[in-house]
Amino acid sequence: MFKLKGIKSTFLSLIIVLGLFSLLIQFQAQWQDKLIIINYLVYPLLIITAIFATQFNRSRVAILCLFWTLYLLSINYNLLWSKWLTANVEWVVLCGASLLMLLALIKDRAIISVHTITRLIFILLCGVITFLWLKISQNIDGFLPKTKFWLQLQPYIAVTLPLSLIGLLLVWRSLRNNSLTLTALLITLIVWCLNQLNFIALPWSLIAVAMCSLYLLAVSTDSYYLAYRDDLTSLPTRRALNQLALSLGRKYTVAMLDIDHFKKFNDTYGHDIGDQVLKLVAAKMSEVKGGGKIYRYGGEEFTVVFPRKTASQSIPELEILRQNIATYDMVIRNPKRTDKTARKNKKSDEYKTVNVAVSIGVAQREPKESFDQALKNADLALYRAKKKGRNNVSQ
Repeated sequence: MFKLKGIKSTFLSLIIVLGLFSLLIQFQAQWQDKLIIINYLVYPLLIITAIFATQFNRSRVAILCLFWTLYLLSINYNLLWSKWLTANVEWVVLCGASLLMLLALIKDRAIISVHTITRLIFILLCGVITFLWLKISQNIDGFLPKTKFWLQLQPYIAVTLPLSLIGLLLVWRSLRNNSLTLTALLITLIVWCLNQLNFIALPWSLIAVAMCSLYLLAVSTDSYYLAYRDDLTSLPTRRALNQLALSLGRKYTVAMLDIDHFKKFNDTYGHDIGDQVLKLVAAKMSEVKGGGKIYRYGGEEFTVVFPRKTASQSIPELEILRQNIATYDMVIRNPKRTDKTARKNKKSDEYKTVNVAVSIGVAQREPKESFDQALKNADLALYRAKKKGRNNVSQ
């Protein structure tokens, strides 16, 4: 079953950009007299955005900004290839779309690295393959059946068909991954095609400024997400917990949760299986009710904060959480084989069902007590839960 992690960010971004361009079209008189200034400012803005993206290892955004810079220079100044670009609009549309597809498929790397030459080759191939495709599609009618369907489809094969396929790919990538960079690539494709085909007909410099704003937002948000989210479990990290502590009121409850015998589990099955267990426990913890906020504290430890809740209000929710984890059958892949007999047994199952338990320590914030003190009290309560035999909630 595919999880569409990026559906919320994709549609929210599309709505915001749609609203922005609607305003730009509606209020053209307000920015028309400032267009000369925009034409001069767009290049520094693109370079600044590229440098900013490079600092956060967002090479795809940096490449995109360089692409915009080159394109604007080509249409605004009489460069060697400017006339050819003007005469070959279909190539420009498809080549730009192909570049966006390439950026959606590759990973972010440092701009200057061992991958730089390879990326340059792929970018050049986008232009060459686009040129060859347009040449081939001019004579493709000789290879198509002379049926009504194919005759109706023929005018759309050269440009519309590849654009549709690229668009579907970018939509799928954006919906599958919670990444504003991929969403920005999708929005760039939409704006690129609509303006090239004169559906919105806005100045390219103005569009580039709007896209720069989107790229800056994408880089900032994705970088914030990486800094405050755990890669393995996707839960907020300890740094995010410290940020929450600054906004908490006088009444709250803190719980520390630890997976029982996790080291032994790692030694038995291996760290890869241990990572699977951490992700599964994190997924169950995300279902906690009562307004609890979940954080990965470190290792196999997690923290749950109940703002504006007492310990007596929070403990029932934590008991439900403990029971849900203890009774959940976790199916793990490829358990570690520990002896020669097991390794020789070809009929060994590739999957194994295991159960894990958690111990939870709970502490309610006392008057004049800091968050760190409440957290320490929760940690002491966790120690008591371990001493009582594990798989329980202690206060």
